[in-house]
Amino acid sequence: MGIVDKIKRMKKPKAPWSKYYNGKGTIEVPDKSLYDYFEEKALTHLNAVAYDYFGKEKTYREFLKEIDNIAKAYKSIGVRPGDVVTILMPNTPESIASFFALNKIGAISNMVHPLSGEEEIKYYIESTNSVVLLSIDMCYDKIKNILGDTDIYKVIFASVGSSMPVGLKLGYAFTKGRKIKTPKKDIEYILWKDFIKGSSSYSGKYHIHTKAEDKAVILHSGGTTGTPKGIVIPNRCFTSVIEQAEAEAFNNVGVGDSMLSILPIFHGFGLEICIYLPLCFGAKAIIRPAFDAKKFDKLLIKTRPSLILGVPTLYEALTNTNNKKLDLSNLKWIISGGDSLKPSLEKKINVFIASKGAKCKLSQGYGMTESLGATVFAYRENNKQGSLGIPLPSNYVKIVIPGSQEEVPTGEDGEICINGPTVMQGYLDNEVDNNSTLQMHSDGLIWLHTGDIGYIDSDGVIFYKQRLKRMIISSGYNIYPNQIEEVIERHPAVLKCTVIGVPHKYKMEVAKAYIVLKDGYTKSLSIKNEIKNLCKKNLAVYSVPKEFEFRESLPNTLLGKVDYKKLEEESNEE
Repeated sequence: MGIVDKIKRMKKPKAPWSKYYNGKGTIEVPDKSLYDYFEEKALTHLNAVAYDYFGKEKTYREFLKEIDNIAKAYKSIGVRPGDVVTILMPNTPESIASFFALNKIGAISNMVHPLSGEEEIKYYIESTNSVVLLSIDMCYDKIKNILGDTDIYKVIFASVGSSMPVGLKLGYAFTKGRKIKTPKKDIEYILWKDFIKGSSSYSGKYHIHTKAEDKAVILHSGGTTGTPKGIVIPNRCFTSVIEQAEAEAFNNVGVGDSMLSILPIFHGFGLEICIYLPLCFGAKAIIRPAFDAKKFDKLLIKTRPSLILGVPTLYEALTNTNNKKLDLSNLKWIISGGDSLKPSLEKKINVFIASKGAKCKLSQGYGMTESLGATVFAYRENNKQGSLGIPLPSNYVKIVIPGSQEEVPTGEDGEICINGPTVMQGYLDNEVDNNSTLQMHSDGLIWLHTGDIGYIDSDGVIFYKQRLKRMIISSGYNIYPNQIEEVIERHPAVLKCTVIGVPHKYKMEVAKAYIVLKDGYTKSLSIKNEIKNLCKKNLAVYSVPKEFEFRESLPNTLLGKVDYKKLEEESNEE
């Protein structure tokens, strides 16, 4: 029995949030590839604009042709159904079209962050048995150093300037482009312009109609235990999210709308919601390879998107602009995902966008790479302040005592568990973590244990607290860093705060706060005491940090989140 049949026949868990659904609350999982599903929809609006890349637009008709040529080009260099091709690229037309083209020929895309280190790239290539690599040209030095230790037989190099309009392409070539080493042509290396020429010489079969449960993409994450993992995403995850969005949240989005697609494609949220979703809806994807906080307001003024999806730091940067020309009245949706959003920042963003004419409120999305980014979403009347919203149709959430399968009472904190058609197949070649993360419960269903702490209120609306691994246990008490950070950031001098647990001789752990002050403020004993008193007034005694450290900045991960592990390592060294 296939996964689609199993989902149809499975016992439905309780769903106290179902009163919020406009429809029936369930979807049918399409038994087809993500490319076939997309193509079927694209054929209904061929003349609409599919994407914009620095002002250069392509219609859906042109985009389908582009995908077709790239599919034949991959076949011409020997890529077969089931082969893994690593895409080491930012958001560009080449990388996005390759994602679709590889699925069309039955191959698997392995999405990797181009800022990864040499050894990381080598690991991601080796662990997935990749045979071909599409890389941004600026990674040439890293690639040449590791290529001999991999099974890669062909490297295709592309530039972020390749698909720019002529004027911008020349400008890029004479500025940033000239600083990048040009890969030497040989049997292993090929430039994109030469690679794409191979499509004209290929005349064999190349469209493979894979099914819902066939592997489509490998994404990478630290998972719930912090070690590198390849996350196997089948076709059904991509198509199910679109069916869910059409049934409920985004049924007012279509041809003529546009999404600012700047979250990266090597991140599940970015690939599914910023790229696949708008293209399946007939909207225009506004593609940019990198986010520039200083130019964000100008980008919004120029492109006027109707949908924006970003991480909290992106919106924090937006609220700092005083550009009087910024008009957000065209916005239908503004969504935060990829990291936790503090209630104070949520309120600040809503006040700001309303002042710029927005008729919508900020919505939060919740998920993880293991569930392709979008599992729970806040929209319409379930968009309570500080909440994640409710599960999208056919997704189910339960809260259990951490380390068990026992559900907690309504309103109590516990580990968030997810069941539904968007949950991954599993971690690649990792039986141990699969067994701990994907667990069959007494209801006979497989539940994804997320490692996140949250609760479900009496209305069935879901609230997030934080990562289970970030929770601090001090003298038996549970301390939530997010709660402490929220209090400290109320101080008018504080720009940003992060709290970690540090070892303590008697209490096991205590909280330590790292604080970045706003411009115009300098660290002083008086500010420290004010912050400490603020904590004493608003937190339980055991939650008040024992240490306060002021810094110029906080370390970030490659995805722009605060690197808690780095702070923990530094603290342990001290």
